[in-house]
Amino acid sequence: MTRPVVAFQIRGRDARKLAEFYKTLFGWKMNTDNPMGVVSIEAGEGGPLPGPGGFILPGEPMTILFVQVASLVDSMTKAVELGGKRVMEPFDVPNGPTVAQIEDPEGNVVGLVQQ
Repeated sequence: MTRPVVAFQIRGRDARKLAEFYKTLFGWKMNTDNPMGVVSIEAGEGGPLPGPGGFILPGEPMTILFVQVASLVDSMTKAVELGGKRVMEPFDVPNGPTVAQIEDPEGNVVGLVQQ
């Protein structure tokens, strides 16, 4: 049986600043009431069920999470306004979705998938 991805972590030197970046960019609901500085993120809605699939590719070691957004262009513009960077411009995956990539203020790469 294929086991689904059920959680993720985003790490950075300033977790609270990263939390605000993602909260503002994706509308994530978060709980910051933790004495150890851990920010918990509520599960989202509208994604694939029972969980997302993934890929293993050749290249430099890294992990990228992909977030479904209503507009790639608007999300990329907002990411830059919040201190992020554009990494990969939108492109159509053959027989798949349209995707793009951004970098958060700490340098983590995040994939965006057109809803």
